[in-house]
Amino acid sequence: MTRSILRGSTALVLLSLCPAPALAQDTGTDLSTVSGFLGTLYLTPGKRDLSLGGAVSTTTIDGEEIEDRQAGTVAELIDSVPGVTLINGSTPQGSGINIRGYGANSTYGNDQKIAILVDGASVGSEELYRIGTQLFTDPLLYRQVEVLRGTMGSFEYGSGIVGGVVKLETKNASDFTGGVPGFRVGQTLEFSSNTAGAVSSTTLAWQPTERAEFLLNYTWRQQDDQVDGDGNVIGNSGFETPSGLFKGKFTFGQDDDHSLTFSYSRTLADDKDVPYDTFDTTGGTFGNVDRETDTSQTTLEYNYNPVSDLVDLTATLSYADQQIDYSYVPGSSPLEGTPTWPFLEPTVNAEQRYETTKFTVKNVALFQTGVVDHQLRSGVEVSRRVRADNEAGSAPGGEDNRLALFLIDEMRAGGFTITPALRYEKSKVESAASYGSYENDALMGGLAVAYDFGNGLSVFGSAAYTEGLPIIDDLGGSAANEWRMTTSEKSHTFELGASYAGTDLFTPGDNFSIRGNIYRTELWDITSYTASGSTSVNLDRVETEGFELEASYGLENGVYVDFHGATGQGTEYADGFADEDWRNQPATTLGLTLGKRWNDTLDLSWEVRHTADARDATLNDLSDYTVHNLRATYKPQTGAFEGTEIRFGIENAFDLDYTGNLSSRKAPGRTFKVSLTKLF
Repeated sequence: MTRSILRGSTALVLLSLCPAPALAQDTGTDLSTVSGFLGTLYLTPGKRDLSLGGAVSTTTIDGEEIEDRQAGTVAELIDSVPGVTLINGSTPQGSGINIRGYGANSTYGNDQKIAILVDGASVGSEELYRIGTQLFTDPLLYRQVEVLRGTMGSFEYGSGIVGGVVKLETKNASDFTGGVPGFRVGQTLEFSSNTAGAVSSTTLAWQPTERAEFLLNYTWRQQDDQVDGDGNVIGNSGFETPSGLFKGKFTFGQDDDHSLTFSYSRTLADDKDVPYDTFDTTGGTFGNVDRETDTSQTTLEYNYNPVSDLVDLTATLSYADQQIDYSYVPGSSPLEGTPTWPFLEPTVNAEQRYETTKFTVKNVALFQTGVVDHQLRSGVEVSRRVRADNEAGSAPGGEDNRLALFLIDEMRAGGFTITPALRYEKSKVESAASYGSYENDALMGGLAVAYDFGNGLSVFGSAAYTEGLPIIDDLGGSAANEWRMTTSEKSHTFELGASYAGTDLFTPGDNFSIRGNIYRTELWDITSYTASGSTSVNLDRVETEGFELEASYGLENGVYVDFHGATGQGTEYADGFADEDWRNQPATTLGLTLGKRWNDTLDLSWEVRHTADARDATLNDLSDYTVHNLRATYKPQTGAFEGTEIRFGIENAFDLDYTGNLSSRKAPGRTFKVSLTKLF
């Protein structure tokens, strides 16, 4: 099905990438843009700003959209990004992020083929059995979320990345003070009907001078077990997660060319008598546990940006720490007392802790060679991941030490932009038990080419190759473990696409932008997946392909339309087994948002999202489903309520009973949400 879709879509894709200079010259309209290595971020009239003009498929969700979406989890913030699939995304526990068919799956929260960064710290990457992504953090801590899809944009952030990168940036004090010295207090209260959900987020922002700023945030979020569209309770869907953030920044030196930023965030969860298996709704085979989760990220960043174009130096030291302690609830497992129990018991009675320390130094240099303008990004990264040893067979202990070098050169000449990228990575994994020590290395990279026609239209293509080096989770005493620890997973991805942006197209003052791309990925030397029906035969290769599209159109009177869509399919191959559909392939999704703004005062929108060709976690076909969401944002501009923001939302407005693609439990039914934000 998708092959025909891709063939039919190529013509559409080749009608669409765009440069800001051309728009300014051709239309005479001052469009707001933010340029960077990944392209130009166009501030559209709709909910979603589009990144155009670069070869990396990028979607940015800003602070305004974060608040408007009233998401309960970080995963729910990005569920409208093309190619992104949420697995049980309405709770922190058991949720996962899947991009283009890679990332979270029905067994682990991450297969190492996507990366998640919080202020540069690597989080949520452990393969803990049936535990989810471990992305325990609150969406209200963040000012921006950026999703880079595919491999081409990943070489600055890691190796073996096939699905993409999720980058989260915490809020700054200046977001509240407006960059003006002073003290501000922000308070958000939110309530939801499904079921007894409540949020309180308090922010203290102090800017004593223009060169110093401090932020302190405490967010408390709680909900009881939700109900689905048929009114049935969704087991294991309640949670309580207090979160905190402290962030400070100093700017100093001649011409303010030095800055030092410190960020610390932490989220706790203390769950009593809940299923060990966070993907499931009942205790099942594993039974119930008391589970405490303590996760934190700490980042210290130094930036030196003098007048020279050759120096924009950033040094970042990050530390991510997560501890998950389980205590089995006696009598909750049907296997207790059977011959299987001695094998299972250490898994449900365990103390698991893993820490990732990373130091990255990178520089951005601007220079010319003849007629070619260069933006050269180069850097070195040293990391150390430690997992405490424990008796749980699904989580071996050890250390993973790595050294990486990366080089990305964006070269512009005439209408062409050519970007070669390289990353070299070397690793040494040592077991905390008796599984030995292993060293591996790999050279990977890609090439992106874009051409700007000078009239708002551009086309691009890229080819990228990456390798996923063995990890602590691959340690063990079997021959299969030995093979995994000496073999890197390999993949290549090819993309082709285009985008367009312009104004005054159909009526004076309108604004239109569109970006589309097709991709094809092949993964081989697979160590992370076995053939369907086997626990010992690894897949030989996986082939996936898909099409993604984002568009936005707005009129001068405030009416806007946002659209996003994606489709994909894949096939997995294993010697001696029949070819199967790729078990984690994304469904076909279409999203349409119709809205209208009345200046900065009122924003009303209706979001429709349709999903087809979906399957649940056990790969059973699901019926197509269409979900409707309504949102309203009211911001009084004068009077006693100036500085107040009132938001009202209805999610799953028609109370549809459905299960999301690749999910193991029902989605929540109709949910009313109301929030009040005040800046004092």
